Amino acid sequence: MIDNLKLQQNVQNAIQWEPSVNASDIGVRAHDGVVTLSGTVNSYARKINAENAAKKVKGVKALAEDIIVDFGNSLNKDDTKLAKSVLKSYQRSDEIPDDKVKITVENGWVNLEGQVAWKYQKDEFQDTIKNIRGIKGVNNLITVESDSIDILERKEVENALTRNWSIDAEGVKVNVTNNTVKLTGLVHSLYQKEEAGRLAWNAKGVWTVENDLAVVY
Repeated sequence: MIDNLKLQQNVQNAIQWEPSVNASDIGVRAHDGVVTLSGTVNSYARKINAENAAKKVKGVKALAEDIIVDFGNSLNKDDTKLAKSVLKSYQRSDEIPDDKVKITVENGWVNLEGQVAWKYQKDEFQDTIKNIRGIKGVNNLITVESDSIDILERKEVENALTRNWSIDAEGVKVNVTNNTVKLTGLVHSLYQKEEAGRLAWNAKGVWTVENDLAVVY
């Protein structure tokens, strides 16, 4: 196991290597593989980019995030203008169904509710709006319920994991019940855990992924 100080330094270096983030704005603490990020940034995108940089560091088992987005008074948008910006942004995307999601904005926080057929569409909503000035955070409460009536095949999920170069599929066990995929076993990074979950979500007919993979080194 990487000691706490070394892990803290590695995460700090990874964030410093991310050009969109001012590393001096981000505080990093590490304890037994759990990394906590704190500080204040002036955009939601920078917050997300700092998190993504930390997740990819070897030794990170879990990430706690206490980063605050603060634009200062000059950059604050009222919620009505922000809601209009969010609406226009996702209406420009061909990947997002424009009649499936309800948007509410309160004090700079965007709440997304509704239902889509694929997990990537849910993620696309959040990714599409992350660079909009004025967003302090996003609560993505969109659910996934596939239009497909295809029966989930465990072997298809296993094959997808095996094809991925970054995952040791031998350490991952796949269970399928109705429209739910459950992943258990061991992986060697938080990135691998999230990547395995992403691949499982790509299966036809999946509504839920329970990602219970443990990160070990």
